[in-house]
Amino acid sequence: MMRLAGVDDKLHKFLVSNKDEVDARRKAREAFKDIQLNIDHILFKTPCDGIEMKETYEVNSRGIEIFWKSWIPKESKPKATVFFCHGYADTCTFFFEGIARKLASSGYGVFAMDYPGFGLSEGLHGYIPSFDKLVDDVVEQYSKIKENPEFKSLPSFLFGQSMGGAVALKTHLKQPKAWNGAILCAPMCKISENMVPPKLVVHMLTAMANVFPKKKLVPTKDLGDAAFREPKKREQTEYNVISYKDKPRLRTAVELLKITEEIEQKLEEVTLPLLILHGEADTVTDPSVSKALYEKSTSSDKKLELYKDACHALIEGEPDDTIIQVLNDIISWLDEHSLKQNVQSSS
Repeated sequence: MMRLAGVDDKLHKFLVSNKDEVDARRKAREAFKDIQLNIDHILFKTPCDGIEMKETYEVNSRGIEIFWKSWIPKESKPKATVFFCHGYADTCTFFFEGIARKLASSGYGVFAMDYPGFGLSEGLHGYIPSFDKLVDDVVEQYSKIKENPEFKSLPSFLFGQSMGGAVALKTHLKQPKAWNGAILCAPMCKISENMVPPKLVVHMLTAMANVFPKKKLVPTKDLGDAAFREPKKREQTEYNVISYKDKPRLRTAVELLKITEEIEQKLEEVTLPLLILHGEADTVTDPSVSKALYEKSTSSDKKLELYKDACHALIEGEPDDTIIQVLNDIISWLDEHSLKQNVQSSS
């Protein structure tokens, strides 16, 4: 493994250590926290002086300790709340830190959690025994935060990236009236054909998942290379020490294929206001399914933004001007929809 700038022998040990268990992930993140926030990436250039940030660990009804974080503007009441659903293998503590600061400095209360088995939440790393239960954990955590008297009256929006897009859609399907809209960035409504193993292999993996659910065996292409257009930004993902970097576990892979098939069948049931953002050159999640979601969803208020030549990591891996464009598109959509909701609720 190549040495990263600013990483000495002591820190390098955290990079290569086994992170199956949450304690190892929490120690690694603690060791890397300051370095992460100082890497030369546009997302980490947003000042956070006017933002109150808080990190919390909370045991949920299934007995799993969940990590969540909030970014709240200090000077003014938030215009609305935004609840983030992170992608596969990811955490809400790395690139999203920069995205959250940008949204909070634009007047939004932002909340994000790590799913069980990811980031700083408890659970075997990268293991999704049931996608449905993962979504229940998200619904439980975010509903609890929304009950807070401080935020209860505010419009609330889901923001899902990649696999988090599937989490956000499934959250909406479980709570059709609870949310004022969703931002879906390169949503995983279907995994691109070139990322999915051949049908015969899928049948074999499904059978094996019943016997060895936790085994890291699924053959995949390198997602990072496919997702990031700029090589320097791709290299910076190495600083995300607690992302899951091994082959997918058998049960996890089966659950992801199952959920995308399910969502593809339910596009018509999506009724909330939507902002869908997708790179036209995305080879990880299929942009044509974002088009299908845009066409088939029964939302009366929906917008599809396609970015020419952009790859999967729209807000992290593109040239700076694309990243700025995507963030501005998100913020202007939120501004318009928060205003709409606040006007409706006061009239």
